[in-house]
Amino acid sequence: MKSRTDNREGMALLTVLLLAAVLSVIVVLVLDDVRFSIRRATNAEISSQAQWHAAGTERLALSQIRRLVQANPGRTPIDPAWDGRPFVFPVEQGEITLTVSDGQSCFNLNSVVQGQGGAYSGRDEGVRQFLRLQTLLGVPVGRARRIASATVDWIDSDQTVLPDGAEDRGYDRPDQSLRTGGRLLVDVSELRQVAGMDAATYARLRPYVCALPTSQLSPLNINTLDADDAPLLAMLTDGALSVSGARRVIASRPAGGWVSTFDLWRHPAFLSVSVPAAVYEQVSLETRYFDYVIDVHFAGGSASRSGQIQVGRDGRASITGVRWSRPD
Repeated sequence: MKSRTDNREGMALLTVLLLAAVLSVIVVLVLDDVRFSIRRATNAEISSQAQWHAAGTERLALSQIRRLVQANPGRTPIDPAWDGRPFVFPVEQGEITLTVSDGQSCFNLNSVVQGQGGAYSGRDEGVRQFLRLQTLLGVPVGRARRIASATVDWIDSDQTVLPDGAEDRGYDRPDQSLRTGGRLLVDVSELRQVAGMDAATYARLRPYVCALPTSQLSPLNINTLDADDAPLLAMLTDGALSVSGARRVIASRPAGGWVSTFDLWRHPAFLSVSVPAAVYEQVSLETRYFDYVIDVHFAGGSASRSGQIQVGRDGRASITGVRWSRPD
């Protein structure tokens, strides 16, 4: 009789111990879930705060650029230095870095066409400049011609294939079928899809090209060009001026910048160079497109925001192409 009682007591004790073990596991799981929820909520709060800082800095950039342009509407000031200069703002538990740069010191890919309202056709001068820029950067002539023609076909409104170009049928593949855009490029990354383009060529071209929201020829501000932009200046002369020659011209620029575009064309390097009238009008002393990148580091979290600020002829500034990432 005593043996049975002992067995029952042993079973009861074992059951209690088993329940205690199960409850301990449940408590651990619940605590882990609580800790994860708290951590997730904290991370979300930090991320939200970082994004709030980025959005606020964007509004500051818009205001400052508006003031910069209004200071001299016909000639964008280059002093104090702002082009490509990081501005760091300390905040509690972190810092914000704002970098503003001239967004038109580049070849406008959309300038290979002309037109408006969705009706676009090839522009010879834009194609010529794109072709010349590529060859100056070391892209083989055949590939450069293929990319230039295919870019026109990608943007233009018809389905007529240019020599070396490609319309919709040229992008039909068993693994992937693409269609040409039939509109202006919105982002430079679209160039990756153009026939003839490969990763190495894209990487070579990327620092020198952009996709402005207009089909006008690349509006280069000669006062914001630096030595690395020399291929763009040489491009305007169709190669009559070498890249090294263009670099010397840029290096000779007065400290405060040229006060007239004629000062550029009167440079000795251009005495024997003939350029089309459209190219004379293409260079300017003002910047109307500003790229910006905002990096926020806050309480162990981070956020990046980038975009472009466009200033109209009426002086109004607007933000376009915003993304929660850095440019590619």
